[in-house]
Amino acid sequence: MANEERLRRTMMFVPGNNPAMVKDAGIFGADSIMFDLEDAVSLPEKDAARYLVYEALQTVDYGDAELVVRINGLDTPFYKNDIRAMVKAGIDVIRLPKVETADMMTELVGLVEEAEAEFGREKGSTRVMAAIESAMGVVNAYAIASSTDRMMGIALSAEDYTTDMKTHRYPDGAELEYARNAILHAARAAGVSAFDTVFTNMDDPEGFYRETQYIHQLGFDGKSLVNPRQIEMVNAVFEPTEKEVLNAQNVIAAIEEARAKGSGVISMNGQMVDRPVVLRAERVMRLAKASHLLDAAGDYISNVKAANSQEGGKQSEK
Repeated sequence: MANEERLRRTMMFVPGNNPAMVKDAGIFGADSIMFDLEDAVSLPEKDAARYLVYEALQTVDYGDAELVVRINGLDTPFYKNDIRAMVKAGIDVIRLPKVETADMMTELVGLVEEAEAEFGREKGSTRVMAAIESAMGVVNAYAIASSTDRMMGIALSAEDYTTDMKTHRYPDGAELEYARNAILHAARAAGVSAFDTVFTNMDDPEGFYRETQYIHQLGFDGKSLVNPRQIEMVNAVFEPTEKEVLNAQNVIAAIEEARAKGSGVISMNGQMVDRPVVLRAERVMRLAKASHLLDAAGDYISNVKAANSQEGGKQSEK
């Protein structure tokens, strides 16, 4: 699926050394599942975790979820084995941690290409993404995001970033404001997805909603998660309003009308509809479908309920 066509509201971290979580990761409905071979796995368990994830990718049905793996960094002895095993397993995306330069992604892609050839995988079928975790990474965000046509997205990792910046996480998120905007702009300029960092305090749902609403307002594609309970919360924030859905439906109808007429000009209510409006409408409709706001005919469900209610009233009057 093309990068711009896939929803990536939620990317759920799954410890690669936890058999139960690896097996059940697909039941929670995350848009992307990220198996973690790095920070979640202790040194003695690295090889076993890699094997566990490899076997799961061969045997478990994860539905339509995009499958991502966070490998160990290129400065570790596990780096190359992680790449070979995950490419062989057919992973969708390899996420490289602690990326600071475009050259780090170029090196990764070279090894991915070798593994695809070795294991008979289709060339280009394995995509990559970068985790930005330092001041250097933020400064080089655009070079990283545009370093390869395999790039799926870039993500902010706040814990290492704030340590590098000699600060820590604060409730208002002011310490992340520059990094968030730099990463988001780099992703948009490069045409890839942008992911916000995790929110680890499960005892503060108000704080989680506040942060998710903020990154949604900025324009992030989605948020990295550490707990399945956060999936529904993120989806609620990204859910389009009835007004947005109805407007998008009008735009789509105008597109279809223009196509039926063989016209290259799309107009609605006497005004031309330009490409940004079309792209926004298409994304709203994807979100509406994913949020189960449409019936089988593509109508907004509240309208259907209202119509059914009115019809029921007429029947009772008869």
